[in-house]
Amino acid sequence: MAPWRLSVLAVALVWGWVLASSSPSTVAPPRDLRITDPGLLGSLDVEWKPPLHVQTFKKCTVKYNFEYRNTGDRDWKVIFTRKLKLRVGFDLSRTAEVRLQTLLKGQCTGDMEVQSDWIYATFQIPPQGKLESKVQNFNCIYHDWEYLKCTWQPGLLTPHGVHYGLYYWYEGLEQAVQCDHYIQDHGINLGCVLHNLSQAEYQDLNICVNGSAAASLLRPLYTTLHLHNLAKPSAPEQLVVSVSAAEELLAAWSPPGGRVPPHCLEYEFVSTQMETAVTISRANQSHVSCVRVRGRTNIFCADQGFWSEWTQDCFSVSRKEDKELFILIPIILSLSITLIIFMLFGQCKKRSPAGKPLHASVGY
Repeated sequence: MAPWRLSVLAVALVWGWVLASSSPSTVAPPRDLRITDPGLLGSLDVEWKPPLHVQTFKKCTVKYNFEYRNTGDRDWKVIFTRKLKLRVGFDLSRTAEVRLQTLLKGQCTGDMEVQSDWIYATFQIPPQGKLESKVQNFNCIYHDWEYLKCTWQPGLLTPHGVHYGLYYWYEGLEQAVQCDHYIQDHGINLGCVLHNLSQAEYQDLNICVNGSAAASLLRPLYTTLHLHNLAKPSAPEQLVVSVSAAEELLAAWSPPGGRVPPHCLEYEFVSTQMETAVTISRANQSHVSCVRVRGRTNIFCADQGFWSEWTQDCFSVSRKEDKELFILIPIILSLSITLIIFMLFGQCKKRSPAGKPLHASVGY
């Protein structure tokens, strides 16, 4: 090998060793990770400080791998961010857990990602009252995408004279708001109706139902709702059933009223459809007396939803064979009556003397 080639190879090796030795193999984790509760019924603020000497990595990008969950959850939710503060939702009836690490990548690392160790933090509201004092059978339905109706029952260990309150918050509200339209039973709040929630659609709606009593503390209920998954439309409208000349049953209807977007609806007739009309062959049917249709939010707008009530139309239609039979019956009856008349007339002629008219006898 030529001497100059050896010199070039030596310089390249030395330069590669210099770059490798100057690239950081480790990076420090973030500092001062902490969780605070701004009073938004489950949306907690998580913030931290960057690692020490992060300003020395001028030719690299510093990001953070943020993961969070509630105690008992199997999986962590993951967010990659360059921010130093996040607001994320938790179930406050359980402990909130977060973990965080630094990610470093760029020219200073030879485009290799360097990860720091994890740091951890938890948050829990001190529990009050016994678990059996929390309300039970909590249920909510978003009717026609117009109003949310939530109901509940008193907890198993609920004293007399209890007072329940429902509070809610979603992104856009400055603070948690109390329900102003309660559903009562014997003077006890056992439900709430919320209107004007269009801004809360497709985002977290945090709910808290707590109770107060003079003699004891009651455990509050915390939950996060997604309105689009709780939607229940009204029944379809203007159901019309007819039979075509080809002996096919045609059923047509209109989408229900309310704010449910028409493209978000699917219907159940014989099978689930996207259309608002269906045709059924009557080749193997003697008759159909009633037709029912109902609808719900489809998978393009929600993960789940509630079926509407059924709308029904009853009718009486005969098949072609039945119609032919109905036409033949009058003809057969007419022929039968005519035959009977001729038979009776023949019998009368046989009973009278031949060639003599019949006269009534007169006595003197």
